[in-house]
Amino acid sequence: MPVEPAEPVPAARPVIGDAEIEAAVRVLRSGRVVQGPEVAAFEDEFSALVAGRHCVAVNSGTSALHLALLALGIGPGDEVIVPSFTFAATANVVRLAGAEPVFADIEPGSFCLDPDAAAAAITPRTAAIMPVHLYGHPAAMDRFAPLAARHGLALVEDAAQAHAAALDGVPAGALGTAGCFSFYPTKNMHSLEGGMITTADAGTARTLRLLRNQGMEERYANEIVGANLRLTDVAAAVGRVQLGRLAEWTERRRANAAFLDAKITGAVPPPVAEGARHVYHQYTIRVRGDREAMRRHLDGRGVGNAVYYPTPVHRLGPFLEDGRRRELPETERAAAEVVSLPVHPTLTADELGRVADAVNEGGAR
Repeated sequence: MPVEPAEPVPAARPVIGDAEIEAAVRVLRSGRVVQGPEVAAFEDEFSALVAGRHCVAVNSGTSALHLALLALGIGPGDEVIVPSFTFAATANVVRLAGAEPVFADIEPGSFCLDPDAAAAAITPRTAAIMPVHLYGHPAAMDRFAPLAARHGLALVEDAAQAHAAALDGVPAGALGTAGCFSFYPTKNMHSLEGGMITTADAGTARTLRLLRNQGMEERYANEIVGANLRLTDVAAAVGRVQLGRLAEWTERRRANAAFLDAKITGAVPPPVAEGARHVYHQYTIRVRGDREAMRRHLDGRGVGNAVYYPTPVHRLGPFLEDGRRRELPETERAAAEVVSLPVHPTLTADELGRVADAVNEGGAR
């Protein structure tokens, strides 16, 4: 009797369970569905994850980054140093704020922005540095903080992939002037869609609340020019359920990563810097040989995989013609070598074994 092929191992498996559905229905029945008590409770509960900082919920991670820059006064004539090895939103929001992104190289040991490269990119127009905690690994904020202080720069954490990550015990979102999280469905926790901005400064938090709500705190008492970037109470209710399970899911991700670290021999496992708590939004290996051959092999074995990110942002169309020539060798090397494998908390032991076996077979070919 023929053996049925195993179900494919998905690269990601977003969780939307009964608790999330019940929370959404509860809010819908209440009639308070936008910027109400669920949003306030979500902000308060998320604050415990970021060392008690002020939290302002918005409708996406991109909005979080955009409003953080605006609230910090960054705009036309300013430059913001960013990595090129990231999702385009990191640079898009700089342009949306009216400033210009300046791309710097990454560290090979973390895939995150290199503090030395960032320091070399500072000019009189530089207003901020925006490190990305890529794949759930915290950037070297212990080096960025004194660099930013020395030059009077804002330090904005792109923590879209780094819920519960930490550096030397300090959580992501509490390491810079502001931190920005995403709650997209494939993130380590989600709210269907949404974002959160964190800051230690009460004045900045108030400005953020004005910016997300048409510039007003009291209805029709507009104080500044703002937009409608509010989070719904339905999304916040889902986010609260997910936040309640984040610690459990994070430990599963870390355990899954430890298993893959121990078993994979056919590629280079993800690096982890000293003092870093990696939360493995992605488990990203380096393939030293033919990456596309490896990916075809993984596909053939039913192992989901993806490349984040195949084209560095500085080589994308909107950023090609800014008049600067860049040499970003570590960025280019990473873009040519990386493959992200399943690491999500719903993986079974059998699925984890299949992932490791497929990588090792692909690397031995």
